[in-house]
Amino acid sequence: MNSNSESSQNHILDGLLANKVNIHEPKWVDCEEDDGVYDPLKEVAALTGGEPELGGIAQTFQLGEIPTVQERFQAVLKRRLQIQVEDHPPLFPWESQLVEYPDFVEERSLALTPSWGWMAQQSKLNLPIPLPEKVFQELLERCQGMITSSLPLGAKLVQVVESFFPNESQTINDLAGLVLRSTYRSVDTLETMPQIQSDYSDLQPRQQMALSLMAAKQLLDDLTLPVSSTNPVVERQWLTNEGTLKLRVEYQSQGQMTHLRVQSELPAAGILQLQGDGNQAVAKSSTPGALSVELYCNQVNPTYTLEVEFPELDAQPLLFVINPTI
Repeated sequence: MNSNSESSQNHILDGLLANKVNIHEPKWVDCEEDDGVYDPLKEVAALTGGEPELGGIAQTFQLGEIPTVQERFQAVLKRRLQIQVEDHPPLFPWESQLVEYPDFVEERSLALTPSWGWMAQQSKLNLPIPLPEKVFQELLERCQGMITSSLPLGAKLVQVVESFFPNESQTINDLAGLVLRSTYRSVDTLETMPQIQSDYSDLQPRQQMALSLMAAKQLLDDLTLPVSSTNPVVERQWLTNEGTLKLRVEYQSQGQMTHLRVQSELPAAGILQLQGDGNQAVAKSSTPGALSVELYCNQVNPTYTLEVEFPELDAQPLLFVINPTI
């Protein structure tokens, strides 16, 4: 390599070192504001004490000054952007103009309500821990299917719960006997639950079976309205997402003639349908409040069914069975 070539390379290196900013920084060209759009370069130039030269020639800074210039430029740009956002706030895609939103939502709107209409009734059951909504819903539907069956209560409980636990009929049968003989909270299987296990999914299968049997027994009891000549009046309450459904059943028997009357207090617009001995009576209300239905039959001991429906409720009609006895 000859001396002229080395001299040229040294000259180039010296020039690069002296003008290092040209490698790392773009060449700024001064321009005028267009339609009020701010040009941050002018303010940077003002901060650094000079104007960028026309013709694309950038101002040369000492190496130690470059970070300071960058920080000032970023601070100025950030401040200007904040001013622009404050003067012209961005809109959401669904907004055509600025909308003032409340700082908080009322407490009533924050309250979570069950999505299934009959779920609120679970709070009335005497259970150690609550059932998941899906389990409770399916359990109630199976109880509804067994409510008019003539099977003994124990057999009903087994059939309601065994579909949840295939191939466990014998275990369920044994636990059903415990549930029928014991108070709700004294089932041995449930007394051994650790206190930290507060979720249904954390329980052992045997504990889940016992809990489901306890819930099924109480649901079948709540859906059965026994009346007789010595106990002619029975009342029930059932919680819904709309409020409390109140029922009062009155039974009268004279010879071969039976008179059955159902009075209700509806939390929402609803329909009552009373059936028995081939007869049917229907009453409808378009508003919450009192609603009654009655039926006359010639047979003394039939099984009556009472169907309660709320069209506005996200649930199938609720079926009760009325068993009059002499």
